[in-house]
Amino acid sequence: MKRIAAVALACSLTLPVWAKDIATVNGQGISQAKFDQFVSMLVSQGAQDTPQLRDQVKQEMINRLVAVQAAEKAGLQKDPAVQQETELASQSILVRALMAKYLKDHPVSEADLKKEYDTIKAQQASRQEYKLRHILVKDEAKAKDLIKSIKAKKTSFEAAAKKDSIDTGSGKNGGELGWGPATNYVPEFAQAVESMKKGDLSAQPVQTQFGWHVIQVEDVRPIAFPSFEEAKPQLEEMMRQQALADYQKSLMKDAKIEDK
Repeated sequence: MKRIAAVALACSLTLPVWAKDIATVNGQGISQAKFDQFVSMLVSQGAQDTPQLRDQVKQEMINRLVAVQAAEKAGLQKDPAVQQETELASQSILVRALMAKYLKDHPVSEADLKKEYDTIKAQQASRQEYKLRHILVKDEAKAKDLIKSIKAKKTSFEAAAKKDSIDTGSGKNGGELGWGPATNYVPEFAQAVESMKKGDLSAQPVQTQFGWHVIQVEDVRPIAFPSFEEAKPQLEEMMRQQALADYQKSLMKDAKIEDK
């Protein structure tokens, strides 16, 4: 008898956890389980599980159910446009869940990250960055005259840039462009820079879509490559996205698709 009473007591304590509603709206309950799931989702996204959050979630769920009941009463669930949007939303949720599961089941390992880091670092080993000055003018003749004057030391590069460059941003600083790889610039400019050495002044003006450039290479150095720890977050995200792209390709390859 005591054993039966104990089991009955245990059931009476356990069942409300599953059956309890946090609120009802027009007789329709909002279960504790769904409430807890909502809170857990927000916490997983970075929210703090506080009494204030729980109050907000409860009110949000009530507001939603009130609106949903009104929409259903109006028969909106039968509207073809609503049905299509609902289907698309459901598909999006399923796709996100599938991708998340794939990443969880196929995490990027530390070894894979290090291997990719070493590969990219080796590829970038020969890359250089340049400390440059330039003077931009509208016509070739003017650019040639400036090159002659600078080489003859009739004027300095900085003075010519301040006086004649139509690139007012760098011109006021003596044509200073600062440090950067050649790829920061348009192709014609970049190609000219890569053919020059430290201390060089362009022998001929360089034409781009902006006009005619006189270029001076003040210094050259290897591009500083970030450490593994610095690059790791970005590298991991890149590899995760690549893994997802490869997974999607494999799904398409294995699917039997008949275009009609």
